[in-house]
Amino acid sequence: MKQPPSGGRNFREVQKHSRRGDQWVVVERKVYNVSEWVKRHPGGRRVIGHYAGEDATEAFTAFHPDQRLVRKFLKPLLVGELAPSESSEDHKKNAAIVEDFRALKEQLEAKGLFRTNPLFFVLHLGHVLLLEALSLALLWNWGSGWINTILCILLLATSQAGWLQHDFGHLSVFKSSRWDHLVHKFVIGHLKGASANWWNHRHFQHHAKPNVISKDPDVNMLKLLVLGNVEPVEYGIKKLKHMPYNHQHKYFFLIGPPLLIPVYFNIHILQTMYIQRDWVDFAWYLTYYARYFSCYVPYYGFLGSIVLLTIVRFLESHWFVWVTQMNHIPMEIDHEQHDEWLTMQLKATCNVEQSFFNDWFSGHLNFQIEHHLFPTMPRHNYVHAAPMVRELCEKHGVQYQVKGLWEAWCDIVRSLRTSGKLWLDAYLHK
Repeated sequence: MKQPPSGGRNFREVQKHSRRGDQWVVVERKVYNVSEWVKRHPGGRRVIGHYAGEDATEAFTAFHPDQRLVRKFLKPLLVGELAPSESSEDHKKNAAIVEDFRALKEQLEAKGLFRTNPLFFVLHLGHVLLLEALSLALLWNWGSGWINTILCILLLATSQAGWLQHDFGHLSVFKSSRWDHLVHKFVIGHLKGASANWWNHRHFQHHAKPNVISKDPDVNMLKLLVLGNVEPVEYGIKKLKHMPYNHQHKYFFLIGPPLLIPVYFNIHILQTMYIQRDWVDFAWYLTYYARYFSCYVPYYGFLGSIVLLTIVRFLESHWFVWVTQMNHIPMEIDHEQHDEWLTMQLKATCNVEQSFFNDWFSGHLNFQIEHHLFPTMPRHNYVHAAPMVRELCEKHGVQYQVKGLWEAWCDIVRSLRTSGKLWLDAYLHK
């Protein structure tokens, strides 16, 4: 391996290594060549690629609860350290914000807010299993009439296994990440019929670079929608009209909430497992369908069971879209700005008011700001972290937005309408 210069590395040199196949990152002033490691990274190659040529310290500490373990993998990849004269922050990031945020995280750790309450997650898993069992008990005792079928659909659609898999996927439950990974595969694979690796590789990109065009897959709308204030104008200037975007706030109701999970996610999950030859996740995926059909075919037949599942997925999809997009679509969506972790996350996220219903309905993702800042924090502690986060934001003039639930939903539609108008104006006049 080529030895680093005696004076140390600098960010200008690091930034030259930002292409696929030649990627360096900086973590705590140490420079690592991750060009080959990205192929084996549990979170996927793209999430590291989004930080290639940059300082990734804040993302590294946010995503890895057991940093000592991860450093063992990093050690052989070391190619030097930043020179003593080199700033710890690249791209003119605000060092005061970075340092104060680091201090905040240490305070939250000292308060025990990264420690899990095991009973909370035991009860949530029990809740999921209980509702699954109740749906079968209804059919077993009273048959598959219309009323029982409707009750069965509601029980299955409200089990909230989707929010629970999110907890395990973020390594926020067990002290050992191995147990989080294992239970995550069980919940998302056996209880939801999806793929853990598909979710990891997609979702961690979203957390690493939220609302960053070409890096956050959640704002890649496959040319069906244009989001924010930048992309619509770019589409308009280029005279791109894949859809009538000035009407997107209307057709969103037809292609967004109803189709995301039943159509797009299902296709993308199967495609990803096949391309990556992910047979372990495929096996978990098959256990879901084996269990589902063995339980429901006796009451509804094969086609009837497919119809039942489609209706459940249809309802889940509406729930999922409105909850997950209310915190992001109305926020700033732009190209890479190289902001500090705190600034980047607060530009892209907002909170929804705390209440018992909002906490339950959103799986505590009404505290989206705290979740994005501290993705490994157990969700039952977000409410305790929020006042301290708000205080830090006020100190540095970073906007901390909190909305009502209905207002947040309406903002999705208002944002789509505004983006559509921006596109139409650029398309016609620029």
